[in-house]
Amino acid sequence: MEHKLVSGYFLDEEELVDAVKYLKEKKVKIRDVFTPFPVHGLDRLLGLKKSAIPMVGFIFGAIGAAGAFLFQTWVFTESYPLNIGGKPHFAVPSFIPVIFETTVLFAALGMVLAFLLRSKLGPGAENRIYDNRITDDHFVILLEAEGNNKTEQLEVFLKETGALGIKKEQP
Repeated sequence: MEHKLVSGYFLDEEELVDAVKYLKEKKVKIRDVFTPFPVHGLDRLLGLKKSAIPMVGFIFGAIGAAGAFLFQTWVFTESYPLNIGGKPHFAVPSFIPVIFETTVLFAALGMVLAFLLRSKLGPGAENRIYDNRITDDHFVILLEAEGNNKTEQLEVFLKETGALGIKKEQP
């Protein structure tokens, strides 16, 4: 079966949200929506799940904090104990700045890595830009059609939503 992509272009975010609602009512499967800036509420309309990136940040931050604490404990009590000004070898308050910085570093690196992996960005990624106007001022709804009748029906639905332009192409 032949798969085609049908895209509808809009100039306003409200028109885009109304079009997504209309297409959802008609039980049309939306492949993706491209916007030049975040549109509030669009993720709920599309049924996207909440991101797990904050949880990844917490886990990596906890690993960084535990690693920094254990490393400093080992260094100052076993590997290289120094008596500085009569302080005890296991002086936890002096560990806090290093633990904090390591926590922030690990959390940030973990979230960046999770974002790149989840978004399929990074070395070797083949990301397609369907139209350069998407990055400037246009909003695009991308629909996937199977067969010619489905393509024509999707074009009719997009015209009913008020799309400025409709484009058909192969994926």
